[in-house]
Formats: sequence, structure tokens, C-alpha cells
Amino acid sequence: MALRPERSQLQSLLNFEMPQDGGVPAGWKASQSSTVFTDRSIVHSGQWSARIERNTDSPAAFSGFETLIPIDFLGTTIELRGFLRTRDVKGFAGLLMREDGAVVKNLVLSDMSSQTIKGTSDWTEYTIRLPLRPEARELAIGALLSGRGTVWVDDLQLLIDGKPILDAPHVDIPLSGFELDHEFDKGSGIRVDELSKVQIGNLAALGKVWGFLKYHHPDITSGRRNWDYDLFRVLPKVLAATDRVASNAALAQWVADVGSVAPCSPCATLETADLHLRPDLKWIADQRYLGRDLSRALQRIYVNRPVRDRQFYVSRAPNGQPSFDDELTYGALKVPDAGIQLLALFRFWNIVEYWSPYRNLISDWNRVLRDFIPRVVLAKDSDDYQRQLMLVIAAIQDGHANLLSSLRVRPPIGDCQLPVNLRFVENRPVVTGNTSDELAKKSGLQIGDVVTKIDGQPVTKLVSEIAPYYAASNEAGRLRDIGRSLTRGKCGEVSVAVLRGSGTLEFNAERVPLAKLDLTRDRRHDLPGETFQMLAGNVAYLKLSSVKIDQVSAYIEAAADTKGLIIDIRNYPSEFVAYPLGSHLVSNPTVFASNTFTDIVNPGAFHWRTGGTITPDLPHYSGKILILVDENSQSQSETTAMAFRAAPGAIIIGSTTAGTDGNVSGIPLPGRLQSMISGIGVFHPDHKPTQRIGIVPDIVVRPTIAGIRAGRDEVLEAAIHRMVGP
Repeated sequence: MALRPERSQLQSLLNFEMPQDGGVPAGWKASQSSTVFTDRSIVHSGQWSARIERNTDSPAAFSGFETLIPIDFLGTTIELRGFLRTRDVKGFAGLLMREDGAVVKNLVLSDMSSQTIKGTSDWTEYTIRLPLRPEARELAIGALLSGRGTVWVDDLQLLIDGKPILDAPHVDIPLSGFELDHEFDKGSGIRVDELSKVQIGNLAALGKVWGFLKYHHPDITSGRRNWDYDLFRVLPKVLAATDRVASNAALAQWVADVGSVAPCSPCATLETADLHLRPDLKWIADQRYLGRDLSRALQRIYVNRPVRDRQFYVSRAPNGQPSFDDELTYGALKVPDAGIQLLALFRFWNIVEYWSPYRNLISDWNRVLRDFIPRVVLAKDSDDYQRQLMLVIAAIQDGHANLLSSLRVRPPIGDCQLPVNLRFVENRPVVTGNTSDELAKKSGLQIGDVVTKIDGQPVTKLVSEIAPYYAASNEAGRLRDIGRSLTRGKCGEVSVAVLRGSGTLEFNAERVPLAKLDLTRDRRHDLPGETFQMLAGNVAYLKLSSVKIDQVSAYIEAAADTKGLIIDIRNYPSEFVAYPLGSHLVSNPTVFASNTFTDIVNPGAFHWRTGGTITPDLPHYSGKILILVDENSQSQSETTAMAFRAAPGAIIIGSTTAGTDGNVSGIPLPGRLQSMISGIGVFHPDHKPTQRIGIVPDIVVRPTIAGIRAGRDEVLEAAIHRMVGP
């Protein structure tokens, strides 16, 4: 924990002019004390500066220092200024500022990592800013250095709305009801052994009402209530209700107890001119479903929703996607805890309902809620709880969505797997590479083998059983991920049946610990070797898996006077080059995408905005452009393919991409679990969809089993043939 200086100490603290001894600057806390010092030989002004110095032997990946300042002032913007001097910085250096809440830490952070301050430079003043979050209680400020090198820091200034913090009046900010509510810190205390159809229906209604209030009632959107704990308070009454009427009455009283909503001024309105998705809220007016009192209460809350550019439980990230950083994770969750398990389902369901740009593509999302209430609530152990959540998440068919924290319990389960890569070719799992040459040779498996049985079980049956646990936007993405895990299981020997040539072989192969395997090896489908290559026939080739932004002009210059340029995106780009590289491929400003963004004021609404636009830059490449894609092309890869396709005459060759695009939004779930969804909608300029569909090639070319066995890259061969002809 960093130090907390008195306000009277701030001036000398920020200038590093407190009494020093050459070690960690007085009044500051270092993450790695062996790398942080005070320095009196190199200063911007005064007698002392702070220095962070890292070499190849330095511990951890970065070093920094910080101090914590109580947020006992009001304002809208916090600004940290400071002078930095660098020498041989290989990673990046920067100022650091973070706001922490009393309950949720790391509400918002700025560390200058995107500015990539590196190399050697003289004293330069830098500035970072953060909006002051109303729930923030402490401000961390400091500096950091990632990688190797040296950075000096001096003459920091902390400003509130443009004025020095010393001039900001001191105020006592009272703790909110959220911060004072500790009733369920040790668990919900709710136990459920079975659920009737009536209870399931009542709980489904509760989940929808709870989510509506979470994103519309001003006492909740402002963070004055711990809405998770309020769910635990009403749950026993809903579970005890013998019919829908009794449940609705309990919910109506619950809403009344939360508090009346004052008439809004100004009131939020829904702009319809650019509307893509309208909030799906017809149900709040359905008195047959909710009863008169509850329905009227919800409608009154909706009509009087105030204008807010952020809410406590959701805000907009800098790139436009919704952010859910204030959700509690309940790291000490011990399953079974019916209340917290139900909370996980309700949280994810409502985030999708109100903040997914692709929710209109989901088949009967209300039914998913009803169907999974008993499955999630009645899960008796942690592994089952996590797998049930996987099934819920997979139901939205968004390749960004997954339970990333829990892949170890996703079927097939085990700590070992065969030392080969499987890829579905012609809809069959084929050995296409090795994760360890030595172990793969011992296994008896060969490139081109079609795996038909594992441990005596037909692969087709195994795939059908595990497929529901694999979140993907389309079948190409799902089979890609299944292939990577299909041979996982218990360590030791396992029987395998394969098709090799014209015959069938059965033998035992050994599953080996995952730690002995390079699981990232041979997953890309691009050419080995250099990023830029010259192929036969005067054809230039550029793969994006190792592309560098600062080399873009050099790639274009090297490709000048070639017959054509093949850009291989059968991978994930190492750097985002859609704009830097795309600018050399167009002659005029070109729009290549349209986007939809969420509306914080109107949860559930998504509006159209013009998406990516490429502006021409020199040198210009005027040759033919062919772009290679397949199921490995996902998210940033798909956006990049769209950008390059905007070049005149550009052609995409390959097979269907993963159909998963849009900046991701992380979703914390109880049990310290982590999921995500696509946070913005990505469409073609004419508003035609890309999600689930992917980037459809102009020329479809798929690898074949015969081609894999022969060591051929049939997609690249087709591209070269297209370039140079017969």
C-alpha cells in the first residue's frame, strides 16, 4: 500500500524536495525498491528528482512508485503534469494516475502506455487526465518504467479542474449506502435444493426487473445502493411466493422501498434518426405479466430517467465500448451459494440485454434466462457452476464471449493432451502441426492423419457433446477452438484411430503435460520466415502476425514495381496496421466500415456512426492486392481485412473468417471469473452485418486433406496463380 501524505506536504512531495537519503523518494512507495531512487545529479529543478532504473536483471516486468491522496475535494477533471527524461528505454516510461473506490479498486487508470515513450530524450513535460469519478475515494499518482532503461521524474503538478490541488477546497464526502452495506459480505445465505416451475417463472421476472432497475433507477445508477445485496434481500420473498401475483406484489413493494423517483429535469430522450437497435422494453407495460402496481412503477421510472453520461455499473470506455469495472467479483465464493450463483446469471443476462450490440441476433434470450435459472442455481460444485455459465455465454454466439478464467473445466477436461495440432479440414480433424517435434514423433501421429476416434469414442460424437461449451460466432470459429482442445484428457496413454492414406490405423499415443508443449506453435496459417518476403513471379508477400507499424513505409517501398502484394491475415496482427498500412493502398479517403455504439442514457439502444475511414498517404502502392483470410482471422484481423479490401481492385481469397468483431468489454462474474462480449457493432459501410457471417471471401479457397499431406499451402498457391496467371 502506498503512503498517504498530508495535503500540507504535497508541494514538496510533488517536487521531490522532502528530505531524501538517495533511496526510494520520501513520501512514495516503490513496487520494486531495488530499481527506484532519488537523484541529485540529474534534476529538472531544485535539488532532487526521482529515478527508475532497470536492466536485464531487474525483477518483474516493470517498476514504479506511487503515493495515495485522499479524494477530499470536488471537481470534474484531475490532471497530473510532470517532466520526464529518458535514457535507453526499451519498453515505455510514463506518469501514472489511478482512482480507487472504497469498494471497487482501480475505477479508472491512465499510465501513458499508449504514448510509447521510449529511447533517449531530454526533459519533456507530459500530461495525463482522468474524469473524477463520484465514487472515487483515493487517488494514486506516480510514474513507471516497463522493460529496460532509465527514466527521471521531476516537478509534478496535480490540478483539479485546471487549478492546483492546494487551492481546491477541502470537503467531507460522506460514504454512500453502497459503501456502508456489508450485510452479505460473507455470502448471500440463500440455499436452494430444488425449484418449481412457479419459482423459475418468478425468478425470471425478478431477473428482468432487477436488471431494468439497475440501469434506470437513479438511486442505483448513481451508486448509492449495493444492488447485488438488494437482490439477496428480495430473493427469499420471491422464492416463497406461491404464484405470480404474490411474487409481483413482493417486487412492487421492493421497488417502492428503493424509493420514489423525482420528476426528471432534463429528461432523457431517445434519438431515433440514427437508431439501429431500440431498447426492448415493451414488457414493462405488460400488466398481465407484472401486475398493475409493478408495471406502473417501472414505467414511471423509465419516463423519469435523468440524463447521465455514465452510470455506476456501466460507463463508456475511451474506444466506445461499455465498461463494467465496478462489478464485484466475490472472490471468496464457495459453491453452493444460490444467491450469488443466481446473481452471476442475472448480471451476464442483463449486460447482454442492454449492452450487447448484437443482441438482436440471439435466438430467444428470454428463454435462455428461464432455462438456465435451475441449472445455474442448483449447481452443487464450482466446476459445474462454471460449466453452466459457459453454456449461457455460448448461447449468445459471440466469439469474444467466453469464460476465459475457466477454460481448465471446459470439456474435454484434463491436464495433458497429444503433442499435435488438429485443424478441421473438410470438416474432419486433421493433424496439421506439432506442439513438440520430439514428443509428436514418439506419439506415432503424422501430418495429414485424420483422427476418427479418441479413447474408443468416435470424434463426431465427442465433438457434438462438447460443442455447446465453445462460445463462437460461427461454426468455423467453433471448430477452430475445438480442434485445439480435442485431444485433451488424463495424462498417459490413450487409444487413437486415424485415417492415413487409404487405410485405418489404431494405436496408443501418450498425452503429455501441457507445460511441455508449445500450444501457440503452428496455429497460424501464414508462411514461416520474414514478415516481408519476395515470392516467385515478382510477387510481394506480407504477413501481419509479425508486422511493425514503424516499418510500413519500408514494406511498401520494397513492394514497389512488383506484380502484386499478398497480405496474409490468416493470423492475428502483431500491431494494428489497418490505418497505417491501408493509407498506402488507397488514392482517396475511403470509408471501410460503419459502427454502432451503445447509449448510456438509453440502455439497450445502439446508434449508427461512421466507422473507419482511411486517408491516403505516400508512398502509394498501385499494384494488385490480394488478402488471405480463414478461420484464424478474427476481430482485429477482420477489421483489417475490411480496411484493405477498400483498396481499388483488392480481392479477398480464402475461407470464412470467425465472424467476431467489435472492441471487447470485460465482464467480471462472481467467483472471480471473467467473461467478455463484443462492445461495439461492426458492419460494412452499407450497414450489412459482419458478426457471425465474417468477411466473406471474393474467391473461396479451402485447404484439403490431400494438400495438408502434401505440405501445400493451397490458399497461397491460389493467390499466386491469380497474380501471375498460368
